[in-house]
Amino acid sequence: MTDQETFLSDASALLGPRGFTRDPDLLEPWLTDWRGRFTGKALALCSPASTQETAELVKLCARHGVPIVPQGGNSGMSGGATPDGSGEAILLSLRRMDAIRDFDPAARQITCEAGLVLQNLHDAAQEHRLRFPLTLGGKGSATVGGLISTNAGGTQVLRHGTMRAQVLGLEAVMADGSVLDTLIPLKKDNRGFDLKQLLIGSEGTLGIVTAGTLALVPEIAERRVVWVGVTSLQQARKLLLHCEATAGDALEGFEVVPAHSLAAVLDHLPDARAPLAEPHAWNALIELVASPSEAAQLGALCEDLLASAMEEGLLEDAVIAASETQAEAFWQLRDSIAPAERAIGPAMQHDISVPVARMADFVEAASPQVEERFPGTRAIAFGHLGDGNVHFHVLAPSGATRGLWENSEGKAISAFVYDLVTEWGGSISAEHGIGQIKRDELGRLGDPSALALMRAIKHALDPRGLLNPGKLVPLAQDPAIP
Repeated sequence: MTDQETFLSDASALLGPRGFTRDPDLLEPWLTDWRGRFTGKALALCSPASTQETAELVKLCARHGVPIVPQGGNSGMSGGATPDGSGEAILLSLRRMDAIRDFDPAARQITCEAGLVLQNLHDAAQEHRLRFPLTLGGKGSATVGGLISTNAGGTQVLRHGTMRAQVLGLEAVMADGSVLDTLIPLKKDNRGFDLKQLLIGSEGTLGIVTAGTLALVPEIAERRVVWVGVTSLQQARKLLLHCEATAGDALEGFEVVPAHSLAAVLDHLPDARAPLAEPHAWNALIELVASPSEAAQLGALCEDLLASAMEEGLLEDAVIAASETQAEAFWQLRDSIAPAERAIGPAMQHDISVPVARMADFVEAASPQVEERFPGTRAIAFGHLGDGNVHFHVLAPSGATRGLWENSEGKAISAFVYDLVTEWGGSISAEHGIGQIKRDELGRLGDPSALALMRAIKHALDPRGLLNPGKLVPLAQDPAIP
């Protein structure tokens, strides 16, 4: 029996028929990333049912030198959970590990396993009149482990921060199969490095997150969702500052949507309707929320905010959602931009950030530069203006061939965009991670000292490079450097 056959036999015996398969039909859906940019091969699909099984599997992989590609809901945007084409790695799915281990409503804390789907986490919190303050368009498939591993953002970062701010503790299996357990949260703990923070956002390259203790917040007693038409992104920025000054902590979200993106969504969703009677160059989606003690005043606060904004010339038109159904319809327009653009044709998507105060200036400067440099393209920016993070998409010229265009002119476009972002003091990845799609660009543009530290940490924790190889950590130019 060959070494590979021994590994496969031992892995099958460890995980059983529910946890181990080489069936091509069962593997196939998980071998291509959500965007369809990367397709790989896997030696097997391994789905452990517990942390102990995960640890034993990792030890087995270490013994046989088998690479591991961890995967949650396979809804990532950077190819970080897709294996390469060698077929030498196993695909490690944690979707069977979806239990809620502990729930302390009084402390507003929940401990859950990595495979728990975000929507199910929301539902569990709601049963106790609490909520988990992070949401995104893929909440029906994204898992807790994936959210932690990519330090996910979403539409509530303005008030509550990224996933990093919600993680109070975590459990992870390291490259040697040992288990790091920091699930019990402590307000103060000065016992050296904060190892959980090191693992958050590491995309499975340093350890495999198997569980997390997460912070919850009180449920919303009342909310107001407003769709606003504005003349420009600069005006939207001024409106954001006005909302922050007027509404304070009641401001939960502030998203911007250009006319082109709204039109694409209206074409894509057959039952969707434009919130405002007339089109506007830019739109802002604003959400205000209130606790039970402040719920009675929220309506007046919202109306006063809009009236004062109108008086100061900060908006052209606005409508307040008249019901929860309409509020959700407004948010569906925002959350459907990515699939709507995907239906139009090829595009290069850039999840970028610059200092918050400079975002409007950046978009106004970068968009025409991109369109001039690459004739026939269309630069579109939308998203989380208040976080200094927009999704800067460049749509392909009419007639471009999907797959061919991205791998030719598309790569040059992305390099140009990332050069501009770097010149403006920004980041080439704000919330979707580096994965494999941005790894080389990080190596080209990243700070040399930071890159050296990343490589040193990777080598220290995973000296054989078996955890999610080819992702996040750029290769050193000098082959002698790990």
